[in-house]
Amino acid sequence: MSGNLSCKDAVKLHEYFQGKIETIPKCWVSGLEDFAIWYTPGVAEACKAILDERDRVFDLTLKWNTIAVVSDGTRVLGLGNIGPEAALPVMEGKALLFKYLGGVDAVPLCLNTKDEGKIVEIVKAVEPSFGGINLEDIEKPKCFSLLERLKNELSIPVWHDDQQGTATIVCAGLINALKVVGKKLNDVNVAMIGVGAANVSVERLIVKAGVDERKIVMVDSKGILSRSRRDLEKSEPYKWSLCLRTNFEGKDGGIAEALEGADVCIAMSRQGPGVIKKEWVKKMNDKPIVFSCANPIPEIWPYEAKDAGAKVVATARSDFPNQLNNSLVFPGIFRGALDVRAKGISDEMCLAAAYEIAKMAEEKGLSEEYIVPTMEEWDVYPREAAAAAYQASLEGLARKKTSKQKEYEYAKEIIFNARRKFEQLKLSGLIPRP
Repeated sequence: MSGNLSCKDAVKLHEYFQGKIETIPKCWVSGLEDFAIWYTPGVAEACKAILDERDRVFDLTLKWNTIAVVSDGTRVLGLGNIGPEAALPVMEGKALLFKYLGGVDAVPLCLNTKDEGKIVEIVKAVEPSFGGINLEDIEKPKCFSLLERLKNELSIPVWHDDQQGTATIVCAGLINALKVVGKKLNDVNVAMIGVGAANVSVERLIVKAGVDERKIVMVDSKGILSRSRRDLEKSEPYKWSLCLRTNFEGKDGGIAEALEGADVCIAMSRQGPGVIKKEWVKKMNDKPIVFSCANPIPEIWPYEAKDAGAKVVATARSDFPNQLNNSLVFPGIFRGALDVRAKGISDEMCLAAAYEIAKMAEEKGLSEEYIVPTMEEWDVYPREAAAAAYQASLEGLARKKTSKQKEYEYAKEIIFNARRKFEQLKLSGLIPRP
């Protein structure tokens, strides 16, 4: 279908299909008499079984493989605060990716409220129907406290892709980029441009992976985070916490000063180009790594960073090498979490997935232009599912125990079957070619 189509055709195609997902039966129905099993009176037996043992809901209903994609539409893609209705195509698209890449059933839930307390109340109320919650496109700082509250108050995984998904893929990319340039995690100086939901979580995860937090310098729209930024102590406590934990050298200034003497630049700020200048990259250490991840226009074009001496460059775009794409992460991690009926998704599970993503790329052969797998290398999803599920088992977060090999085979089968069903619907014409 994609041969001669462009983004300009998106509205026409959305209108043609009237959305991207639907619900269809998965049980065998030969005739109306079968509803005596699937509905009344037979369904009462399933209800009573769950009443006797609540966790049987995972065995007898869709809960085991179904998540909610929840958004208030306050920070959508590069569009900003566009509201719940306008955000719905994005959440539906996310649900499509969950199914196609991870075999996960996802339901878009766009909420007509921006109030954090009400969002918590709504998500808690719908918890019985879902095996997990994916928070999406929610403004900061609300996204931080909302994630923490829901993680603490729900007994199913809660995930914010802008935080944990981004952190996982960036961590995987960093692990391999450092191998390419011959440097170690605990030795490098890291400049982080942007202190939003993405980079705050990236900072936390790369520190857990081994980066020395004291050697990290973070830059927001007003400059470098340091102990001199007392304005943040009360207004933005999460930033003030970073002021106290990072930048032990005591740097002040802006992006230029942060990049001087840095080995790694991780930029997740505003759209470029020109946010990061070539002359600033030239002042980084030997064989610098530049992750320029603003979307759709990176903070510095990859060819400019290369011209300035960058050894490894990554972006969030698919038309350049080394795409750091959240879509490499969330379908696999949720696949693993759902398969073991996890009670949550920990940083350690994210780290296990990051190492597995990095390992798969390393096995295929690392280079300056290949540090993470592409989305076409679909074996990455069952592999990271296995890594995350096994880590959940080790941490006591899994209701079902598993081994890495057993989960890998199970996840691979589910994902393959999801794709096979999709292909059969296309071949039969039930999904018409536009």
